[in-house]
Amino acid sequence: MADDIFFDDISQLYGDEELFARDSEGQLMRVAKVSDADYEKKFEVIIDGEPIEVRKAVPATDSQGVNLVDEEGNTLFRRTTIWDAAQKRYVRELGGINPIPTLCHQEHLKPAAVCRICTVQTFRVNHGIRSAYGKLLPACFQPCELDMEVHTVASPSTEIADRVKKSISLLGEMLRVDHLRDDFDRSVPNELATLTERFPAPSLSFSSERPVQRNQDHSSTLIRVDHDSCILCDRCVRSCSDVKENFVIGRMGKGYTTRIAFDFDTQMGDSSCVSCGECMINCPTDALTFREQVHSDWWNEKVEGGSLPVSAEELAGIPLFQAVSYKFLQWNSGAVVRRMLKKGDVLCRQGDYGATAFILVQGDIDIYIGKLRKRSLKSKGIFGNILARFSGDTDRNDPGYDISPGPFGELVATRGPEDLILGEMTCMSFYPRNATLVAREDGEVLEVRRNVLYMLQRNAVSRKVLDRVYRERALQAHLSSVAFFEDLTDEEREASVEFLKNKVSLVRLDPGQAIFHEGERADAFYMIRIGHVKVFRTIRNQERILNYLRPNSYFGEIGLVSESITGLPQKVLGRRTATCVALDDVEVVKISANVFEKLTSMNPSLKKKVIEISKERLYQDQGRLLRPAMAPLPELLDQGLFNGQKLLVLDLEACTRCDECSKACADTHGGITRLVREGLRFDQYLIASACRSCTDPYCLVGCPVDAIHREGALHIAIEDHCIGCGQCAKNCPYGNINMVGFPAVEDDHLSERAVVRQRATTCDLCQSVPAVKNQEDAEVSCVYACPHDAAFRWSGDELCEKVMERHSSDTERSTS
Repeated sequence: MADDIFFDDISQLYGDEELFARDSEGQLMRVAKVSDADYEKKFEVIIDGEPIEVRKAVPATDSQGVNLVDEEGNTLFRRTTIWDAAQKRYVRELGGINPIPTLCHQEHLKPAAVCRICTVQTFRVNHGIRSAYGKLLPACFQPCELDMEVHTVASPSTEIADRVKKSISLLGEMLRVDHLRDDFDRSVPNELATLTERFPAPSLSFSSERPVQRNQDHSSTLIRVDHDSCILCDRCVRSCSDVKENFVIGRMGKGYTTRIAFDFDTQMGDSSCVSCGECMINCPTDALTFREQVHSDWWNEKVEGGSLPVSAEELAGIPLFQAVSYKFLQWNSGAVVRRMLKKGDVLCRQGDYGATAFILVQGDIDIYIGKLRKRSLKSKGIFGNILARFSGDTDRNDPGYDISPGPFGELVATRGPEDLILGEMTCMSFYPRNATLVAREDGEVLEVRRNVLYMLQRNAVSRKVLDRVYRERALQAHLSSVAFFEDLTDEEREASVEFLKNKVSLVRLDPGQAIFHEGERADAFYMIRIGHVKVFRTIRNQERILNYLRPNSYFGEIGLVSESITGLPQKVLGRRTATCVALDDVEVVKISANVFEKLTSMNPSLKKKVIEISKERLYQDQGRLLRPAMAPLPELLDQGLFNGQKLLVLDLEACTRCDECSKACADTHGGITRLVREGLRFDQYLIASACRSCTDPYCLVGCPVDAIHREGALHIAIEDHCIGCGQCAKNCPYGNINMVGFPAVEDDHLSERAVVRQRATTCDLCQSVPAVKNQEDAEVSCVYACPHDAAFRWSGDELCEKVMERHSSDTERSTS
């Protein structure tokens, strides 16, 4: 069979099944072989008279635009479609509109070519002869080919444009008479109605009488289902299976009786549906609609006066929000709030955690950063000092900066509406604010919650804008405060930052992804901005862990300065002495070898420091290899304890199993305990099942109503408007978030009924208890109630230090 199966003669004449393949859901679709080499192939496609350069294949991505990889970490690719090329042609900036209409397709979903609304006319040039492809093709699914010419409804050829419009209007009219009620609720977004109004059909004799009534389903407490309005576009199926991976929705029946079904054809409320709302916000009609809005009064509690929620209608008129589902904006009432600022008002403070970003509408904002303070290495014993030096964290309670001069620190920049957004770094990385934002003059901002930013990243253009802003500011902020420069004077640090700001890159790494391997030639220096990195060597095919590195630490310098260290074997000069792998989601600032050489040449004291640290690390690495029992790092990393900042640790040599910790937790939180006295063992300690206050909290990702976030301290807070979808519980890899049922009364529009609603609960470090809230020295209930001094709240570093000290003492006793 010819490689070009989309345009060969056989595929035009016959529709044999051998020309197709079945996807994971059993649907027939045309074969499109993709290889890595296709990504390197570029050619031009003409879209409505304009040539557009495209690649034959592009990386396959998830709903957030993150590249998908296989089990070996290799990037997966998919063919570039006509719709992709049209997006590149027409949507070049915020507010751009692709003229190709869609019903079954959305940018963040896999194409299915179900509705055929996205039809286009294609031509190809073969041996100098231009010929039209006989059938109109679905742009969302059809791959681009060399010498392809595409005409959409915006074609400069009136004849071709009319043919495409006629096909779309006919398909739209057939869907309208079957699935659009004459009295449909116009307050609910309906893409089918919008389509038929945009492409009105001529008078046709289609009967509006429905041969089968598929009825409605009001069993869910969150979502109303109208099967008669369903056009079987499968957007809900793909949202449930591909985006959320809940695998609840599918199809059943044949012909006019075909409809979506939940589990094995049960009602939605009786199925395993978790009510995350993903299917509803992606439905193009009123087949799936929310029963009530999600109300949160967060702006009344967190924001001082002069703030009001912004309506979905107003947000839809702002270019940045045009790519966000209108149903999502309607459903999340109050997800965006307008704040009227007075001169001197503080938007956020450096070091605080936050769950919002700020869209600048009017007025300038001053940015203040506390000056980096030189940290001193406190005495923690030999092993504690080694761990602190390697991790780049000498005092976990020391933020590392002063706010002098002035009440907010040093004024480093002023931003205005042209800069679009501020505060997005904390929302996107879950790390503390790195600056204080103060209104320079009276103005206006839109405060946006994290779940709205999450939805914005589903659109390539808005994602590109946010990513560009994030990268620029992340680099600038990290270079200005990184511990690597702490020994330099203010003038030297400023000169170094100025030198590096356009010569470095921000690299994102997935868990398990290798940064470099032992023995490779050293070509770059790295500074960790976010996440943790494992350092190990391979000896006799066994992995021997040397250390793990935390944010604000650095690595990769040994191979770059090895030639300046005497006594090293020739084979390691200029080579990597260990392998470094990302433990979780990691961001590193990458400095190439030649730039690093110029930087250290500018600062002789910095070069001297790098050489001394390289010697120290080599010496300590050798010591760890000779004494593997002294370093419990493998177990610490395997259990994910490195990520915990407030582990509930029980000393089993002192614990009597009286369960007073669990009882105190339940008594403090209305009878619902937030901990379970079970878990993994680490040396003599039990790591109980309670929130660990992770440095990188997985639970915060993807909450559809932003009910879970980290507040001012380390604790995780879950607000009352939680809808019980369980996304946070599924995200937590340690099982420390539980879904608890509580009674409620539901109005099903016929009568009131008693129901049980689910809500997520987790340890909040007793911040909901007035006696403990905001008290730095106050013990949480579980620790305070322990009668045997067996319960502790430690970080992963502190736990590792305790175990290392104990091993050291045991070794000293055995050798004395």
